[in-house]
Amino acid sequence: MRVGVLSRRPSLYSTRRLAEAAATHGHEVSVVDYLRCYMDITSRRPRVLFAGRELEFDAVIPRVGATYTFYGTAVVRQFEMMHVLTANESQAISRARDKLRSLQLLSRAGIGLPVTSFAHSIKDISGLLEVVGKPPYVIKLLEGTQGVGVVLAPTLKAAESVIAAFRQLDANILVQRFVSEAHNTDLRAFVVGGKVVAAMERVAAEGEFRANLHRGGTARHVELSEDETETAITAAATLGLDVSGVDMLRSDEGPLVIEVNASPGLEGIERASGVDVAGGIVDYLEHRLR
Repeated sequence: MRVGVLSRRPSLYSTRRLAEAAATHGHEVSVVDYLRCYMDITSRRPRVLFAGRELEFDAVIPRVGATYTFYGTAVVRQFEMMHVLTANESQAISRARDKLRSLQLLSRAGIGLPVTSFAHSIKDISGLLEVVGKPPYVIKLLEGTQGVGVVLAPTLKAAESVIAAFRQLDANILVQRFVSEAHNTDLRAFVVGGKVVAAMERVAAEGEFRANLHRGGTARHVELSEDETETAITAAATLGLDVSGVDMLRSDEGPLVIEVNASPGLEGIERASGVDVAGGIVDYLEHRLR
């Protein structure tokens, strides 16, 4: 099998592990910077080219960064036009990257979510916060990743100030209820092919409420409950993702999904769980091709 890993940086842990896993399985693997790909879009013979040569893969594993979602998904979509198997389809990646749309889809599917509100005008701040309830509030930029652009507002006045400041920058934001009973921890379930292959609990650093590993959080292996496992699998399926990291909070009402990541990192989950997640992804691609 000829496997292409679409990534801007071959040195990244996740990219290296995927390339190693594919090679260990006996496949021919190439790491390609998707921003340097260019496309021949024709009705009879669509092509993807890189550095003057045509790329011919049986399967591709997209590792598209949030900054370059538009072009990255265009490259993935071109491979789809060529009938190349993709670990995640372009439409599913775009769907997951749009935080508002993904929450709306998850809500329609009946998946547990933190109470969330969204508005455009600063004239509607009071109504926006009233929907969420009492403080503290979690205020999120729709375009933020890895905990960037997430603010905890402890009071009503603080929330109003933060929201007004974001709106002055013409930034789109979500406001969510702060789930205090989660105790500044969250869960990451790694879903591959409709199964949870690994899971970890992330604990925020002291003085921090965001549990992201990029924000200094720590990770440890965790056993998910049946309800948490089912929630993660359903969330991934709702967004159409075959490979995803589903982030959840443990609340008094059960598991609450806070995000579904289309390009989840492998380093934290593999080290915390001891599971060869990269190998699991390659196994799944082999199964799909068979």
